[in-house]
Amino acid sequence: MPWNQQGGGGPWGQGPRGPQPPNLEDLLRRGQDRFRGILPGGGGSKRMLVLIVLVLAVVWIGSGFYRVGTDEQGVVLRFGKWVETTMPGLNYHLPTPIETVETPKVTRVNRVDIGFRGAVESGRGSGARDVAEESLMLTGDENIVDVDFTVFWIIRDAGQYLFNIAQPDANVKMVAESAMREVIGKTLFQRAVTEGRSEIQTDVRTLAQQILDSYKAGIQITEVKLQKVDPPNAVIDAFRDVQRARADLERQKNEAESYANDIIPRARGESEQMLQDALAYKQETELRADGDARRFLAVYTQYLRAKEVTQRRIYIETMEKVLRSSQKVLVDPSPGGSGVVPYLPLPELQRKKESK
Repeated sequence: MPWNQQGGGGPWGQGPRGPQPPNLEDLLRRGQDRFRGILPGGGGSKRMLVLIVLVLAVVWIGSGFYRVGTDEQGVVLRFGKWVETTMPGLNYHLPTPIETVETPKVTRVNRVDIGFRGAVESGRGSGARDVAEESLMLTGDENIVDVDFTVFWIIRDAGQYLFNIAQPDANVKMVAESAMREVIGKTLFQRAVTEGRSEIQTDVRTLAQQILDSYKAGIQITEVKLQKVDPPNAVIDAFRDVQRARADLERQKNEAESYANDIIPRARGESEQMLQDALAYKQETELRADGDARRFLAVYTQYLRAKEVTQRRIYIETMEKVLRSSQKVLVDPSPGGSGVVPYLPLPELQRKKESK
């Protein structure tokens, strides 16, 4: 450089003072001269210079306006430091290089697959590859279960998202896997592979969100979806045999309960009916015996008052009862009688008619 050619002592020159820095006043004067040369008329117009400076200043100040989309948040940086988060619409920040703005998408749903790779959007595809070091987990009763699941998340606070965490996908993956292992570690194997899926998804989402909030990550987990909760591949056939046996046991148990629910109420009804019939028979017998005893006492009282009349009455009533159901033949015992007297059995004809 030219100033390196000046005299000086030491390795930088031959003079005793060494290399000297350039003269700033000379540099500024040369710059002004060149700028005047660019201006029309040889650069003598100060008004034109002021006008250009004003135009540049207006353009520079106007460059601070920016627009944030409906699916974005604005993160204002002042000399690289996060100072403000702005909402969708037209906003303003101090012009560059004082302040700049970042506008990440906050409504886009991001996806992280854990335990498998290569899945289609609707779930695990046929070409999905299992990642055993992520999917194999220990349950609360010390059994191993193979869990594949997907985490969906969005940006909740763009400033926290940009400045508080690095590699957000990796952080979400590690947090979700840790939460899943904790929840599975508190869940029994049978419940995890059968009816406990919905509860597991809810618990993992809640726990993972708490961890991310403690990091101030600015991330919101919208859904945790279990893709597969099965025993390891080495024992899955045996597990299915056990499941079929349990299904048969449950079916037979339900059939037995159904039979019991049918036969027991019927037996109880029959026993109650027999009990009511016995009570009714008891009351009837007691009342009839009491009536017979009262009638006997009434007859006996009359007998004591008029023995002959009572005996005759008893005889007639008894014969009436006996003859009512027997065949009757009338005989005329008089000397000039004809013997057997014709008899029309009207009572028997009446009974036959009623029986029909």
